[in-house]
Amino acid sequence: MSIKTVGLIGVGLMGHGIGKNVLAKGFGLQVLAHKNRAPIDSLKSLGAVEAADIAALVRACDLLILCVTGSPQVEAILRGPQGVFAQAKKELIIADCSTAEPHSTIALEIEARAVGITLVDTPMTRTPKEAEAGKLGLMVGGDAAVLEKIHPVLAAFADLIVPTGPVGSGHQLKLINNFLSLGHAAIAAEAITVAAKAGVKMEALRDVIMGGGAASVMFGRLINVPLSDDDSHAKFAIRNARKDLRYYTNMTEQLPVASYLAEQVHQTYVLADTLGYGERYVPRLITMMMANAGLKPKQS
Repeated sequence: MSIKTVGLIGVGLMGHGIGKNVLAKGFGLQVLAHKNRAPIDSLKSLGAVEAADIAALVRACDLLILCVTGSPQVEAILRGPQGVFAQAKKELIIADCSTAEPHSTIALEIEARAVGITLVDTPMTRTPKEAEAGKLGLMVGGDAAVLEKIHPVLAAFADLIVPTGPVGSGHQLKLINNFLSLGHAAIAAEAITVAAKAGVKMEALRDVIMGGGAASVMFGRLINVPLSDDDSHAKFAIRNARKDLRYYTNMTEQLPVASYLAEQVHQTYVLADTLGYGERYVPRLITMMMANAGLKPKQS
């Protein structure tokens, strides 16, 4: 049987774009109330149905997409007497788009299977802009037949869908991806700060870096902070980045593999969070570093 109705828990910056594109492709959509009403009301205006609770949501859908902060939130949604595992009909498929700890995902998949539910991990890359455009990247871990069944739904909001292996492998690759991207951001922020302290022209810095081997997507996004006080090119909160990097170092410790560079990057985000930048976007690492260097950066 094909997927007809999709449930969505986590209608935030990324979830809104996911839901919008699921509706645009003709699937039914059920959403759960969120502390921020705006994206919920927006999807309702496009035809989504707001469910009263988890039980109503999961009984109405064939596929449930989770797009929440991390493993504690995923576990709380799935477990317990009011959770998905206790309330859902058999044969429900859960696609976890969150950034989660692989060992938690693997444990949840075993619990899901025990009650007749299938769980796959489908974490995302790219930004809310691509979510709205239906052009996210997905790393998908799980049974090939299940992934084929839900592919039309995933393809509604992603134009890059990469099979990674068994359940848990998607979240492993996601953490590796985030270490690289957030590490690039931390290095770029430090380089930009040093350049500012030295009096280097930011336009010259941008042109040289982006025209050579040191170029990176993250540098290209972060340089907009000193150029135009624009942090909107990487809409990802520093506190969430801190969490993702801790998940990565937890994973490397469990393997085990030394990850001393990741620990340094993680502590950069810890510092920014403890200094009050946790809710700001990642490019504001520059603001924090410039302040620490005795500079007075622009800050909206």
